[in-house]
Amino acid sequence: MTAKELSNGLLRTIFILAGIVAAYYFLSAISSVLMYLITALVLTLIGRPLLRFFKNKFKFSNNVAVVAVLFIYVSFIVGFIALLVPLIIEQGNHLAVLNIADIEKNVVSLKNDLVTFLEEHHINAADEVAKFNPANVIDFNFIPNLLNNLLGALGNIGMAIGSTLFITFFFLKDKQQIAFNIQRLIPKDQRERTANSIESINEMLSSYFVALLLQLGIVFVLYFIVLVIFGVPNALVIAFICAILNIIPYIGPLIASVLAALLTMMSHLGQDFQSEILPTTIYILIGFWIVQLIDNNVSQPLIFSKSTNSHPLEIFLVILIAGFLGGVLLMIAAVPLYTMLKIIAKEFFPNNKFVQILTQNM
Repeated sequence: MTAKELSNGLLRTIFILAGIVAAYYFLSAISSVLMYLITALVLTLIGRPLLRFFKNKFKFSNNVAVVAVLFIYVSFIVGFIALLVPLIIEQGNHLAVLNIADIEKNVVSLKNDLVTFLEEHHINAADEVAKFNPANVIDFNFIPNLLNNLLGALGNIGMAIGSTLFITFFFLKDKQQIAFNIQRLIPKDQRERTANSIESINEMLSSYFVALLLQLGIVFVLYFIVLVIFGVPNALVIAFICAILNIIPYIGPLIASVLAALLTMMSHLGQDFQSEILPTTIYILIGFWIVQLIDNNVSQPLIFSKSTNSHPLEIFLVILIAGFLGGVLLMIAAVPLYTMLKIIAKEFFPNNKFVQILTQNM
């Protein structure tokens, strides 16, 4: 190898590395825009069945059907805000006159009640709980600032919602033109396969996200019933938040159960721990675990296996591997990404034995 070839190779490597670094910083700088695009794409895939419904059932034009779909999205957002804002205002009024010392006193009282209960039942953990000092672990002064931070974030949330809906409108309205422009970037001999893959991915992911909404809706209703039965305040909002947490496979339901238990205990402060707080919390946890048993063994296998044409064990292994490789975010995206890869593999490598086995039900 000559000195000139060596220097050219070195320069090429430097330029490639510089390009990778520049691309990384560029993508980091526009991460919010990328999130808007991804969210808009998900809303587009969810809205496709609604778009077809309005066009076929009511004979709407494409533009009118798109507006109708966006109207449904906006109505849902407004409804959620109408549900959440009164709760925030109520808690804000409480925070305005909040006495931090009273909160610490209530938490210490709850701890003392727990110690008494453990001692009465001769449970060894009583000594360890008694040593716990909430003031050393939790800075209760953060609570009055919580509302201010939340209100400060509302402006960014509003911008995100507006931008996402704007992008979604054009994704739904001009989907054919966008797909055509993408195909023009593909070599001519691969355009047909690419078009088939894109169409199959759109159909499959639309089914998946609609199935996900159905599954979350079922969990939300069951959570709400459990909370109402045991008289937990703000049951609707708590059930909604806990249902949204179920988007995170396996970990989300655990977080939802812990959150529901904590909110139940805090809402019953001042009552007798052994006869009121503890039994109610245990009943809530049992109710949530029953909901999870129903969801894990009935809802999810039936809904997701049909929407993705994958075996439940296959989905479980994919999510598990994704968790080890990329944590929570990759677990959330694991099923749609795996579905996309299966569709692409089936289209481009139809004669591969391994691909045939994985895609035999597609």
